[in-house]
Amino acid sequence: MNPEPDTTQDTQLRVHCTAGADGRLTFRLPALAVPRPQVLLRLRPKKGQTEETVHVLDVEAVDDGTRRAVLEPRPALAEGRWDVYLLPEPGAPRQRLRPGLRDVRALVDGHTRDRPSPVAVRVPYTTKDGYLAVRAWLRTAHAEVERMAVTDGSMTVTARMHGAALEAGAVVRLRARGAKGAVLTREPQVDGGSRQFSFTVDYAELVAADAVGDRVWDLSVQLRSGAGATARIGRLLDDLAERKEIFVYPPTAVAGVAVRPYYTVDNDLSVEVTAAQHR
Repeated sequence: MNPEPDTTQDTQLRVHCTAGADGRLTFRLPALAVPRPQVLLRLRPKKGQTEETVHVLDVEAVDDGTRRAVLEPRPALAEGRWDVYLLPEPGAPRQRLRPGLRDVRALVDGHTRDRPSPVAVRVPYTTKDGYLAVRAWLRTAHAEVERMAVTDGSMTVTARMHGAALEAGAVVRLRARGAKGAVLTREPQVDGGSRQFSFTVDYAELVAADAVGDRVWDLSVQLRSGAGATARIGRLLDDLAERKEIFVYPPTAVAGVAVRPYYTVDNDLSVEVTAAQHR
């Protein structure tokens, strides 16, 4: 039986983590005076929900006296945030681990490699309270932003499909959040064997399409004509687990409101429209 959340013990123990280009994660721990330690990854439950998903790794001794646990590329981790713990022995109270060295160099150019479906991504990172965690994404298909040019009144996005290709009739969809949010479409300019595409969003059209003062528009691509599969547009395929506070684009004033693109907490691309008097 896995330990319950209230049996977690605090610790200053640090673990090094190396991320491989294929998704493999290697955790290196110092020498431990316990016979059967394990590393436990716990999918952080959503607010108000109970813990349901954990993944336990056996720890092996290394020649230099340290310990090592390996999370293989398969099976893929469910999408979400995974906290990393030490179990001194099976069934013992778990101990939250702090990060040592995080080697994520193999992830930096991840957007340059075509990904099959499902698109599975793992990025180790340090939480705000100083512990080690892994951000995982798992999507049937994904559109990775490669470039974004922002002007005074528009933005032009160049992206590349992973896990699927654009087919005849594919469109970029901008959907305003809310039960009755408007939907705009753009025809993508496809290049590179239907994998790479680009499109331009005119801010004035976003403002004119919806009378609500404050609104967020989410960007996705519909892979073929008619109702069918869609893929969210964002940036997942590099070494950054959280980019919302790192890639910050300035707002543009349009018809009395402020418009700016931004990356959500899930690293998906959206556009925020905010009434100017609220800023």
